[in-house]
Amino acid sequence: MEIHIDLTGTRGHRDAIYRQLRAAILAGRIRPGEALPPTRELAQRLAVSRTTVSAAYDRLTAEGFLAGRVGAGTFVTASAAARPEPSPVSGVRPLPEWDAVPPPPAPFAPAPEFDFRPGVPDLTRFPFDTWRRLVTQRLRAGQADLMTYGDPQGLASLRTEIARHVAVSRDVRANAAQVVVTAGAQQTTDLVARVLLRTGDLAAVEDPGYPPPRLVLAARGIRVAPVPVDASGIVVGAIPAGTRLVYVTPSHQYPLGLSMSLDRRLELLDWAERNDAVLVEDDYDTEFRYTGRPLEPLHSLDSRGRVVYVGSFSKVLSPALRLGFLIAPPSLVPALVKARYLTDWHAPNVEQAALAAFMAEGGFARHVRRMRKVYRERHELLSRSLASFADFLTPLPSSAGLHLSAVAPSDCGPLVRAARRHGVRLYSLGDFGVGERRHGLVFGYGAVAAERIEPGLARLRALADGGAA
Repeated sequence: MEIHIDLTGTRGHRDAIYRQLRAAILAGRIRPGEALPPTRELAQRLAVSRTTVSAAYDRLTAEGFLAGRVGAGTFVTASAAARPEPSPVSGVRPLPEWDAVPPPPAPFAPAPEFDFRPGVPDLTRFPFDTWRRLVTQRLRAGQADLMTYGDPQGLASLRTEIARHVAVSRDVRANAAQVVVTAGAQQTTDLVARVLLRTGDLAAVEDPGYPPPRLVLAARGIRVAPVPVDASGIVVGAIPAGTRLVYVTPSHQYPLGLSMSLDRRLELLDWAERNDAVLVEDDYDTEFRYTGRPLEPLHSLDSRGRVVYVGSFSKVLSPALRLGFLIAPPSLVPALVKARYLTDWHAPNVEQAALAAFMAEGGFARHVRRMRKVYRERHELLSRSLASFADFLTPLPSSAGLHLSAVAPSDCGPLVRAARRHGVRLYSLGDFGVGERRHGLVFGYGAVAAERIEPGLARLRALADGGAA
């Protein structure tokens, strides 16, 4: 039997022979019952060793494509019948909810010339030397417990440091037993939804707001209601009846930057108690507040166990660490730990141990103080520089975080798209809306150096004047 096998340009001859024979059998070019050439004959024809051909035959035999008959040769089995070529429109399809989820951003896209993306910290100032030392120390210590399956709730040492940190910096009163180490706000929202909500239940999010939690909930089959935000925060009276979960960013509303008033916080807590609902409070960047102490979080005002408090190390250190935390009412912790175990078991142990040591020795607090000064300078510079856009942009009051928003009288989408083509990366306020979309721009200043802010805005101004808007 004549079999065409092309080894031109291939390195692994055994694998190439296996793949091409398998493809020929599946396509029906070699039919069930047909004999393959003896290994010695095929090896001579392909100018390879007999061992190479035998290894390919052995693998196909082990997978059920071939069978040897003593004294007769090697034959294609009857079960290896021809199969139809796969169709790009056939096969298993996901639930329709996933069609509405946008693809994730490209992870290795080159950084733009002027990077005004919100929520991105200055990674050039990450404490690489200290982090390398802490990780290396843990690896050199040969702690076998760090290299095996870990506690789904998180390392006890890290949970202790987190409880101490939030008590001092955010006035959140909790013990280590209430802390669950997570990968951040998205995973926390997913975990809370898993243990409290059923398919078809109703959840509410701020509008405009941070998109991922809304998408997480919708992808789980939960109905999501966008609720408008005014100068005092989420409009409690607009939360639909029957809502079981509300995701909010009260200390620094994302993306508008306002802080929820005390009256509105108390109103929201009373609403949650009356409606037997949970509040997921994402306090994502309170470390960087530039005037006064951080505002009292909902968690500190909650006396009835209605708030799951969420924090992250992505904005302070690096999003690549994938480390965050939640602080939950004691009644929820066991179920949340079980849910964490069932999803991805636990966070990386070595990174948890390094972060716990970083916090314990004071390095984390020093890094926060250092970066708060850096970001305050950029915040002030950006605020002053936006004066050149006074004819169509009105900055919104903000005294915290890594971004600043400004409203505009018309859609800024065309300007944003033109800016991206010319090396200026930023977002439109409309990108964060669900219902009535607001017009404006969102400027991040975590990833853009101070000396790059004014040149970046000058390029944006030129694009706006050129009619891109």
